[in-house]
Amino acid sequence: MVVGKKGEASRVDAASIRAMLDQKKQMKLFLSACAACGLCADSCFLYQNHRDPTYTPAYKALNSLGTLFKKRGKVTRAAMVEMKQLVWGKCVLCRRCYCPFGIDIASMIAWARAILRTQNIVERYDLDIRGVGPSPPEGA
Repeated sequence: MVVGKKGEASRVDAASIRAMLDQKKQMKLFLSACAACGLCADSCFLYQNHRDPTYTPAYKALNSLGTLFKKRGKVTRAAMVEMKQLVWGKCVLCRRCYCPFGIDIASMIAWARAILRTQNIVERYDLDIRGVGPSPPEGA
């Protein structure tokens, strides 16, 4: 992303998002296999602590990577900022999430993070120690 005048963020690059989605076809299979049964919730310590359904691993995967696949990358910047809260704010990527169907939920969340990074939607700790790297957009 390029930051323009007065911090205005450029648009989302749907073509690059689609290209990334096409790189990992198994993610689409994982998403289609997810029954959103909630059995993964008990394996997430954040869900156990908050008891908020938005902390369940399936919810995080379906509402980040699932949305990107469903819309083929044609999402708004605001939607991607909401995804940022799911994949960074509500997940520490500890890989403890367990799916009885064998879905690798953590890899789906990690891939959603990678896609968001290509659009310069990042967490502060994504910047390297020298402060070099993408600057987070205003309000994100």
